[in-house]
Amino acid sequence: MKDFTINIVPTTTASIVKFEADKFLTRHENYEFKNIDEAAKSPLAQQLFYLPFVKTVYIAQNFIAIEKYDIVDWADVQEEVAEQIKTYLNKGGEVIKETKTQTGKVPVTVYAESTPNPAVMKFVANKKLVLHAAEFKNIDDAKDAPLVQKLFHFPFVKEVFIDENYVSIQKYDVASWEEITMELREFIRNYLEEGNEVLTKESVETSKSANAEIAETKKADFEKMDDTSQQIVAILDEYIKPAVASDGGNILFESYNEESKTVKVILQGACSGCPSSTMTLKSGIETMLRDMLRGKVEYVEAING
Repeated sequence: MKDFTINIVPTTTASIVKFEADKFLTRHENYEFKNIDEAAKSPLAQQLFYLPFVKTVYIAQNFIAIEKYDIVDWADVQEEVAEQIKTYLNKGGEVIKETKTQTGKVPVTVYAESTPNPAVMKFVANKKLVLHAAEFKNIDDAKDAPLVQKLFHFPFVKEVFIDENYVSIQKYDVASWEEITMELREFIRNYLEEGNEVLTKESVETSKSANAEIAETKKADFEKMDDTSQQIVAILDEYIKPAVASDGGNILFESYNEESKTVKVILQGACSGCPSSTMTLKSGIETMLRDMLRGKVEYVEAING
């Protein structure tokens, strides 16, 4: 028995709902099936087509999206569909029938993208690498992350941050990006094309349990927060995190002091130790929180993760 969890995620198209898994369903391409015959390579999609309202099934790396006919409303059937998918996966059901070509090299594109931190470069892949962000300060931290372990074998690699479909690498000053970017990009691309693990299965399981525990803790902590702290967290999540992630980093709420009207945040990835982070805090985050929470926030302080 496996241990999949399925979350129901509405989309901007009313007829389509995503059923998001907490583990990878396939490491390869995305699939679209418009009928049961087209779904010959996916036993799971074929099973879903037995539901009379299923029009199209999309399978991606960590979710299944279903487009329905108008004969039913999603509100009436989505829980049942989610349970059916979860039961199928937890019984070890096959999502995609792997072929020889699929188990060999899979073409991967990786490009390098500069970040506001001159010591950090972001390497972006055309596929999802992890389901949860992870930061590695040294090779000991990376015992369950084979890709990161190998990256630390490069003497100029200082820290590594992985999230979604990118790897942010912080370097030592011993080398310039002009000298090492191509080498790192090609290494990451070849590593992924050979089908190697980014995180070990044990690490994924541990991460899943840890993230579930963290999520529960965060939820409990959030409920205990005062109203202002809850508003700050909501603003960070909705307005700040997406922009920070695009720069190869992450931001976390640490604390709020009502007397000094000071917010403390934790910076990770490219944002950690970034020379421009002070300016970003003052001109961006601090200004936004001041404007949106007038009289409640005056200062923002950063703690490097």
